[in-house]
Amino acid sequence: MRQPWITDPPSIAIEEVMMQNSTMYSVVSSKLYEQRFERFIIGQAGTLMAVRPALGGVSTRTCKMLEISRGGAAFTVNTTIGLPQHYYLTIVGTKRRIGCAEIYRSDHRIQVHFIKPIDEEFLHQIVRYEFFTGSELKKKH
Repeated sequence: MRQPWITDPPSIAIEEVMMQNSTMYSVVSSKLYEQRFERFIIGQAGTLMAVRPALGGVSTRTCKMLEISRGGAAFTVNTTIGLPQHYYLTIVGTKRRIGCAEIYRSDHRIQVHFIKPIDEEFLHQIVRYEFFTGSELKKKH
């Protein structure tokens, strides 16, 4: 088995390690992942839900939201051990599950792209909810 850190210059070894640690969504070019959206700082709690391998059940854990935009979010978790790279995010006060693909993980901080951008109205509900306490978001009729 070839060991890149012995025969290759350090930069090549680092690039190979980075490629191994990347998710599919961070290396595949797509207009969705290149587009930039306005970010909002929020502090709400959230829940991550992931399906275990071989459909062996569902695991959940809590997170604290740091930022959100139409295309992605950043949050912290107590531990990343056992957390896959794809999961659903539910923000407290909402009923929607948002599909996420992880693009960055460092210690307890995680950044994700949403599989499908959320609509502006839903984003603004999340941001406005930051200023309210107690009750759930109410749908406009």
